[in-house]
Amino acid sequence: MSITIATFDAADRAAVDEAYLIGAAANDADLPDFPPFCRRRFDAWLHTPMPGTESLWALARLDGVPAGYLQLDLPYLDNTDNATVGLTVHPELRRRGVGRALHEHAVRLLREHGRKRVIGMAVSALPDGPARSGAGDAFAAATGAQPALVEVRRRLEVDAIDRIALRAALAEARPRAEGYRSVSWQGATPQEYVADIAYLDGRLMTDAPMGDVQWDPEQVDAERVRGNERALEARGRRCYHLGMRHEASGRLVAWTMLDVGASADWHAFQQITIVDPDHRGHRLGLIAKAENLHHLLTHEPAIRVIDTFNAASNSYMVAINEQLGFRPMDSWTDWQLTL
Repeated sequence: MSITIATFDAADRAAVDEAYLIGAAANDADLPDFPPFCRRRFDAWLHTPMPGTESLWALARLDGVPAGYLQLDLPYLDNTDNATVGLTVHPELRRRGVGRALHEHAVRLLREHGRKRVIGMAVSALPDGPARSGAGDAFAAATGAQPALVEVRRRLEVDAIDRIALRAALAEARPRAEGYRSVSWQGATPQEYVADIAYLDGRLMTDAPMGDVQWDPEQVDAERVRGNERALEARGRRCYHLGMRHEASGRLVAWTMLDVGASADWHAFQQITIVDPDHRGHRLGLIAKAENLHHLLTHEPAIRVIDTFNAASNSYMVAINEQLGFRPMDSWTDWQLTL
């Protein structure tokens, strides 16, 4: 067997097409309850990376047949010692050395770019969850990577929401939030709140449990917020935001976002939720997430399920998600390799 690896970019349409088909096959095999692998999102990963990130791509062929691809994301505004990796092998061509060859290629590229560590994710099954292959964890361990953080994906079935219990929880929470008002929007952040969103977004790596992951807080400003919005728009993500405004100061002090992809109108991801530490203890996280859920479902009536990821140790956010009705599906380990 002969394995060859060649870099590619957005201009190489043939390679992009081949890599996309590999990703779609892997998604269907490994995560059959996920939405279909989105072509618009995949293309945008190549032509519109997230701001502050350089992406490197490579395609592996096994005896001339497209067999796997590599995506390396290299931050250059902060965390310049780090990188993240996505390594995907076609389900029908696994256990033939393709993954190992792509890994060795990735390590060479990372060293050439002066990176000291790389982080990637692998899924595994939970006792009562759907079947998942343990191959990703086994592969990561075989490369010498160490498990640095365990996350859990939880899913909310919209038809199963206990709306009576949710209304009761909100009724109990709202008196604690006197002096705060919710503000919702879709897509681009209103200009008056951009600085507040930049501050909250920049706190994420400080406030969220990171385990042993070595990742510094990101320096987020208004320009980076707008760049993130452009990148999400290019991916076809329809974003629904809700902030909690502190009336005395006029600032947004909590923020949450849900987004819907271009490939499946029945599915959404619950993304970031963060509350300024100076304003915790007022149930702002619960109120923001519950009201934004209503905001989403009002505009996206086809939504049937919502997925979210949390560090297993993030007891505060997990408790809110479970109060909303999210239930565990599978486990995701962040593996960190020091080069």
